[in-house]
Amino acid sequence: MNNNNKIIIYLVDDDALFLKSLEIDFLRETKFTIETFATGEMCLANLSKKPDVIILDYYLDSIDKKAMNGIETLDKIIAKDPDISVVMLSAQDKIDVAIQCMHHQAFDYVVKSETAFLRLKEIISKILKYKKMEKELNWYMDRM
Repeated sequence: MNNNNKIIIYLVDDDALFLKSLEIDFLRETKFTIETFATGEMCLANLSKKPDVIILDYYLDSIDKKAMNGIETLDKIIAKDPDISVVMLSAQDKIDVAIQCMHHQAFDYVVKSETAFLRLKEIISKILKYKKMEKELNWYMDRM
């Protein structure tokens, strides 16, 4: 978690309607701080705010065909800060796409659907529990 204990979630998607819908769902049903970005470049430019989780679209090319795709963005996020958990999101319901995302160190992969938000909430809960356990373990290990 970031220093002020407020959970920060970045939503990155070039589909403005889906992005706004997801943002509204998170704001309505969670107490997270939500920031949205239409491109990977915009997300990367704001990593200094130390988001806890990034929900990242796989393609990201409908606004600008030269924009970084989700995998390129994922690689740059992990290279800059491997402690940020990234969940890939895509309309692609193909196992090879999911495997590619996991190979590039995504925490998980979610297919855009009517249940995507519920799945994302569940995954974020797991990520936060994992980070809490890791922090506690590090605290104990430092005292040994």
